[in-house]
Amino acid sequence: MSDPDPEVPALVAGVRAGDRRSIGRAITLVESTRPDHRPLAEALLAELLPHTGSSIRIGISGPPGVGKSTFIETFGLHVIERGHRIAVLAVDPSSARTGGSILGDQTRMEELSRDERAFIRPSPSGGTLGGVTRRTREVLLVCEAAGFDVVIVETVGVGQSEFAVADMVDVFVLLLSPGGGDELQGIKRGIMELADVLIVTKDDGDLAPAARRTAAEYASALARMRARSPHWKPRVQTVSAIVGIGVAEVWNTIEQFRTGLSTFGALEERRRDQAHDWLMAELVDGLVDALHDDPATAEQVAELDDEVRAGRLAAPVAARTLLATFLGRSRPTPIPAPASGADGGPPLPPM
Repeated sequence: MSDPDPEVPALVAGVRAGDRRSIGRAITLVESTRPDHRPLAEALLAELLPHTGSSIRIGISGPPGVGKSTFIETFGLHVIERGHRIAVLAVDPSSARTGGSILGDQTRMEELSRDERAFIRPSPSGGTLGGVTRRTREVLLVCEAAGFDVVIVETVGVGQSEFAVADMVDVFVLLLSPGGGDELQGIKRGIMELADVLIVTKDDGDLAPAARRTAAEYASALARMRARSPHWKPRVQTVSAIVGIGVAEVWNTIEQFRTGLSTFGALEERRRDQAHDWLMAELVDGLVDALHDDPATAEQVAELDDEVRAGRLAAPVAARTLLATFLGRSRPTPIPAPASGADGGPPLPPM
């Protein structure tokens, strides 16, 4: 794709009109790593922000092979039939050679991608931890401003990705394969507690009994865990995306979830917390970028990194030194090395 259009007003108008080319160019702009594109992206977001916030934001994750793309396509087609417009932000692993998406989700959701009421955007993770890109939140807002009232964020794998996506969606859905037992033991408790809806896939044919047995095991495990919200008890359901079993029930559950949390004001509170987390993440990322780009600290970063690697300097001291240089303050007084204990090692800290 060519460089994003620098004419922000025209781009805003195109996004608001639902023009797919404008939507694509707007997303390319907010995802761009070029420093000269950042002010344009921020101006674009400032114009679009008043037109966002009305969609249902759904996070979907699960281990490889669970059938995320198959489920999302079948689920998306069902949601469209109910009169909605859906955007799918599918974060792919990045190619180590090109930096681009490896999987190409449009090839995995062919029927959904052909529907004009759907918009699928595969984005390379770019090595970002957490299975989502640094700009996923901004892409989500572009899609909302374009009139998509259901936005799905599909993440890579399981692990840290659940914690990252849970900070930007209304409802978090975890897909699981039939099996239970060893797999149940392998799912971390923290991840289970994040899920608002757990879905066991492949509830058809020979796997149907295993799927239903697995669902019962997860339901039993959830009953002993603390719910993420006092206004919602996580549910476990089974689906077969190929046959279409359980897909309508999943959508009904998500609608009930949104209605229930909205009634108590919990959904608005969740979004306010997410906005705060977004601000903190931007501050951290911006500070790290500024430290790397600042000529005054560039040489010192390399010098102190060598000291930390060699074990001659504690990381907190090095970090404070760099921050002091960057912020223009005097270098902090180095922390003296602790006196050796009787055995030649450092004394233990007091209890």
